[in-house]
Amino acid sequence: MKKLSILLVSLAFFACKNDKTEDKQSEIEEVKVTTETSKDETNEYPTQVFWGDTHLHTNLSMDAGLFGNRIGLDEAYKFAKGEEVTASIGIKAKLSRPLDFLVVADHSDGMGLFQAIDAGDEWVMKTTQGKRWNGLIKTGEGGVAALELIKAFSNTKLEMDPNDPGLQKSVWTATVEAAEKYNDPGKFTAFIGYEWTSLDKGNNLHRVVIYRDDADKTLGQIPAVTNALSPDPETLWPQLESYEKNTGGKVLAIAHNGNLSNGVMFAETRMNGEAFDESYVKERIKWEPLYEATQIKGDGEAHPFLSPNDEFADFENWDFGNLDLSVKKTDDMLAGEYTRSALKLGLKFKNELGTNPFKFGLIGSTDSHTTLATADDNNFFGKATNVEPSPERWKHPFVTSDQGVIMTWQTVASGYAAVWAKENTRASLWDAMKRKETYATTGPRMSLRFFGGFDYNENDLNNLVDAGYEKGVPMGGDINNAGDKSPTFITYALMDPEGGSLDRVQIVKGWANADGSLAEQVYDVIWSGDREVNAKGKVPAVGNTVNLEDATWDNSIGSTELKAVWTDPNFDPELEAFYYLRVIEIPTPRWTLYDKLRFDIKDMGEEVPMTAQQRGYTSPIWYSPK
Repeated sequence: MKKLSILLVSLAFFACKNDKTEDKQSEIEEVKVTTETSKDETNEYPTQVFWGDTHLHTNLSMDAGLFGNRIGLDEAYKFAKGEEVTASIGIKAKLSRPLDFLVVADHSDGMGLFQAIDAGDEWVMKTTQGKRWNGLIKTGEGGVAALELIKAFSNTKLEMDPNDPGLQKSVWTATVEAAEKYNDPGKFTAFIGYEWTSLDKGNNLHRVVIYRDDADKTLGQIPAVTNALSPDPETLWPQLESYEKNTGGKVLAIAHNGNLSNGVMFAETRMNGEAFDESYVKERIKWEPLYEATQIKGDGEAHPFLSPNDEFADFENWDFGNLDLSVKKTDDMLAGEYTRSALKLGLKFKNELGTNPFKFGLIGSTDSHTTLATADDNNFFGKATNVEPSPERWKHPFVTSDQGVIMTWQTVASGYAAVWAKENTRASLWDAMKRKETYATTGPRMSLRFFGGFDYNENDLNNLVDAGYEKGVPMGGDINNAGDKSPTFITYALMDPEGGSLDRVQIVKGWANADGSLAEQVYDVIWSGDREVNAKGKVPAVGNTVNLEDATWDNSIGSTELKAVWTDPNFDPELEAFYYLRVIEIPTPRWTLYDKLRFDIKDMGEEVPMTAQQRGYTSPIWYSPK
């Protein structure tokens, strides 16, 4: 009970910052009033941003249950809706602010397998593996069983069929019924979904599948599983096509953790080695309109090797190896792993084949396996139950192999999906995801707007939503045929009232040159304070007010709100290009600092970061000359 008391007291303590932060919150309320538009009453445009997690696992996922997760669907939804629940380790957990939507995305591969192993079902106990894993669970070594099972699954060396139709149907029925139970149109959206779990010799190719539909269409459709003969995502797409054809419903898929694919996620050839063709590029973007750019297993926006001139490209990178760390990472793999490099590759294929296969919007989500959707540093329950809050978790190995080790302190309290939609319903949110009017954050609930066109001016900032839609397109949209004009963009950011104030707003541009080469540039559009661009063309660092003694910070630096109209100064109307917004906060405490103080840890080592500059990434706006 002592550990419980310490955690609950410290969570309450860390929720308090200082008077200057409260002043910022008051400022935000005033700003919110001034940014409302006349269109809000008629709901002609999406005027609300909704926050959620599209990637959460409960005890129904084998790699969650085997690591000790003992709470399920009811707790997942109650927690997301703001209710207090008891975590698997016995401590109370609650979000300071509820979410607006949730996708419980338990693995389709191995649905019900953990429960069968745990229960010692006869068909499981007939195998050597089943007996061993059942025994490990009973002796408290479920984590060892989980790692062995994942490795066997990845290399197709399971002695049992992991996809028993009876088990699948039972688990899927429970999943759908729970989503229907907690779905509350207009107040909280419980999407029906799952995670398709493809591994190619340890290289991550997972996709989260999300339905627009209700139980009448989804209940009778058992989720797709990885083809035993091929982990190729191309085998998923026909199954999604079949669902839509048979039910009249709608479905999409979201890839994630390209940083653990060792270059396979955004490779320049199909998995069978063949070149992309017109059919492939059209099918890929049809079914995969979004990409999960940030989550617990590393941030995937950019990498310093790929973007050496971007001083913010080194944020929480995981560049150790593939998912099970069976093969180390090499620099030549990185271009096939990160959001920005993939967006640039997409332009190349647009020029060659007429369709951009990587024309995806951006979201963040957690990939938590604890049943608890937490992307907040001061309330981070970790990736799995065995690394929920404790004095020891930071030094617990996350992945260990002959190739090295990834430590739990390297996991990230990230991220959330933000969706601009007209209302909080499955249909409205799903449609917004499909049209890519979305953005990712690493945890903060900052409000971001991004519009592109050719006729914006400074006056449009006074009524930016009406002007944004009427003169151009929002994030996720397309502009073309520039003529003799350069594109202009409306950029807007409002800080999270519980987060850090804003350091700067940037526009990231990528383009394809006439000779086929790919290029990028990061522009500082507007920033806080009176800093001036230095001789290297960079805006100096904002500073750091974090007090390492008590995990507070001072929002006297940074800005509550940043907005500007920006025109591309280096525009070539003949070249394919994309633009997206990156917004960066001032430094705030990282979850490791909260743990250090919460559990009175004397020293974590210099390699463990105590602060971080949280951020958000909008879906791009694409320019095409035709």
